Amino acid sequence: MDRSGGWDLLGVTTAAFFVTMVARLAPSPLVPDIIDAFGVTTGTVGVALSGMWAAYALFQFPGGIVADRIGERRVILLAMGGIAATSLGLASAPTFLVFAVAAVTLGASAGLYFTAGTSFLTTQFDDTGRALGIHEIGASAAGLLAPVASAAAATRFDWRAGVLVPAAVAPVVLLLFAWRVPETPPSQRGASATGVNPRRLIALLTRPSIGFTTVLAMVAFFTWQSFASFFPTFLVAHVGLTTERASLVFGAVFALTIVTAPGLGWLSDSTGRDSALVVSFLAGVVGYALFLFGDGGLVAVVPGAGLVGLGLSWPGVVNSRFMDHLAADERGTGFGLVRTVVLLVSSLGSGVTGTVAEAVGWFAAYGVVAALLAALVALVVGNRVLGIDA
Repeated sequence: MDRSGGWDLLGVTTAAFFVTMVARLAPSPLVPDIIDAFGVTTGTVGVALSGMWAAYALFQFPGGIVADRIGERRVILLAMGGIAATSLGLASAPTFLVFAVAAVTLGASAGLYFTAGTSFLTTQFDDTGRALGIHEIGASAAGLLAPVASAAAATRFDWRAGVLVPAAVAPVVLLLFAWRVPETPPSQRGASATGVNPRRLIALLTRPSIGFTTVLAMVAFFTWQSFASFFPTFLVAHVGLTTERASLVFGAVFALTIVTAPGLGWLSDSTGRDSALVVSFLAGVVGYALFLFGDGGLVAVVPGAGLVGLGLSWPGVVNSRFMDHLAADERGTGFGLVRTVVLLVSSLGSGVTGTVAEAVGWFAAYGVVAALLAALVALVVGNRVLGIDA
């Protein structure tokens, strides 16, 4: 149920999330052109992009603190403006050092958004699972459209036009958000109102309900990072698909989450967060098993893609689980803290998956991903039986 009476608020917030994901994905298809333009190595560009993702994770926490101080609306507008400005910086960078600094700043600008956006929606909607599930459509749509738009702009003009894609959409969303969303007051009781209290933050992280959800989120986002980084390569190297078909399957999985993420959020509002998480994690286990043990035919690939899509639809439910256990004055600073912790740890997913694949093979690499999802099923079920986070 919508407290504010306007689902347009959900629409413009989802659009803002879309912009943050476009900003992070737009440079990826342009790596070869960036290497040629600056005369640097793949590893050097990789370090710059890793810095961008690390900044995104690190700025979840200060984003929450600032939202407590000045209100979520102003932080979201600041994030949109920052993305537009830093995208211009990327496109006009005269040297690779300037490009790298702009990339890190772009990640920081995008990182400011998420805690404020999630806290804002939690305040506006009673059915937070459904609202945050729909919010995830922003990331799914960006996963489909950003690489295509960036590559198309680069092909039509050059790579600098490709990294300008976020600068084209961020100002539009900034204006829409400023128009449709009224001023949001700062939290008067938040930790940030009198300064960040380290003891309070440690107590929050060690609170059973938050600690358990943090563990779930870290492992789940680890598997998401593995999927996002290497799934097409896995489909080619292990399953035997062509590059074109692997890209099609990869895009189809993202497309499916546009439907399954809101559906899973609705299920979590109706039956409980943990039930919905078990459905998603278990679907992921079966989906990856079909790719691991299948022969690459349609009988395995089609249901496998559908199940993996459902298995990637849990972020809105996990975020709702956090919000269920956070007081109103903790949803800025507190949620920002757990998001930073979760994303920094889960970012290891890319490195671990790539290392295992190189050392042992792709079957082992994605076998680990499936095993981690199975472990999450066991953790959630065990928690319900034992009451770990009660």
